[in-house]
Amino acid sequence: MKITFLGTGTSQGIPIIGSNHPVCLSDDPKDKRLRVSILVEWDNYTYVVDCGPDFRYQMLRAECSRIDGVLFTHEHSDHVLGLDDIRPFYFKQGDINVYAHKRVIKALKKRFNYIFKTKNKYPGAPTVITNRLKNKPFVISDLEVIPIKGLHDKLQVFGFRFNDFAYLTDMKTVSEKEINKLKNLKALVVNALRITPHQSHFNLEEALLFIKKVNPEKAYLTHISHLLGFHEEVESKLPENVFLAYDGLQLKL
Repeated sequence: MKITFLGTGTSQGIPIIGSNHPVCLSDDPKDKRLRVSILVEWDNYTYVVDCGPDFRYQMLRAECSRIDGVLFTHEHSDHVLGLDDIRPFYFKQGDINVYAHKRVIKALKKRFNYIFKTKNKYPGAPTVITNRLKNKPFVISDLEVIPIKGLHDKLQVFGFRFNDFAYLTDMKTVSEKEINKLKNLKALVVNALRITPHQSHFNLEEALLFIKKVNPEKAYLTHISHLLGFHEEVESKLPENVFLAYDGLQLKL
């Protein structure tokens, strides 16, 4: 299995438009972060977790020519606004599978009503096949995926476990029951927004405590804002098995 980090930034990305913050002015390419998303590939299958407003460019940059489906963690704009850009895949492949909680599907239907229309549909719009997720394992292609339920402030969000890899973003609270689904991981990805506490995201201290509790072989931090600091400086202070993810990073598991 290969994991590609398409984006590792928070909702505004880095650099933030018009910002003079030193991290936003950094020349280090690892400090430039698109909105958070990953590409998951195994055998001949390719899936995306979330497709935010940078999705088109992320697909071009990753030289991705096919996707078998999109898994959504939740419905916030930085995770869903790229849905229209599945059109080239749809024109080439046909209907695209999307996987999400029923609340998220309802939000997508409201925001992208032209995609979900069944009558008098505009011919240039893509068509999707909706797969409603509950908090129980499901199968994509030939792979079982285990949802990991968490809270993003008070909003329910899903992380996902693929074999011995798990991806969690926009988490603030995860129950013991859900943490038990994360045993024996080779790699865990979890959000770490900034140094100071935040209402709806792990900060760095919380993310590191969560990683220590889960105890994966390796862990990677994502959904990073400029307020976490410079990539090189932050990574040099992390535990030896914890790393800052960056756009374009690939893991082979």
